[in-house]
Amino acid sequence: MRLGVLAAVSVVAMTASACSGSQPCAGVGVTSQIGVMFLQRGYTDLAGASYELCAGGSCVKDQLEQEDITQLSLRLPDDVGPDLGTVRFRVTPAGSNHPEIDASSDVKLTRQSDGCGGGAYSRGLAFTKEGGLTTKIPSRVSAAWREHLESLSGGRPS
Repeated sequence: MRLGVLAAVSVVAMTASACSGSQPCAGVGVTSQIGVMFLQRGYTDLAGASYELCAGGSCVKDQLEQEDITQLSLRLPDDVGPDLGTVRFRVTPAGSNHPEIDASSDVKLTRQSDGCGGGAYSRGLAFTKEGGLTTKIPSRVSAAWREHLESLSGGRPS
């Protein structure tokens, strides 16, 4: 237990020294990841369907809820570079062995700075029934996400 506390203090000390300077440093919360905004319009009951999102040798698997738009994310290793390769997205309805959605797209990641001299690579994608899996987020997907966030906040703009 004491060794764990000392390791945590060492990490904080290294982070603080790496970020020392006259300007504040974000340094926290920048992770390498893939995010997919999945617009479920056009599909019937996907509640309980399983999804799998894979890229760069990593995968995340979980179940969907029935909602207009869902945001899925896959954390990638910190040492990932910009040339990720193929992202694959599958959705299999509950009780089925065959995916209803099986889409892939070749993806280049974008570097996001942490403000401390480091950073991470990430990319946002969208999936729609009509457009498939794409790095170009359609305006209707952005609008659906805004509506979703407003509904969560009681309709107040954030």
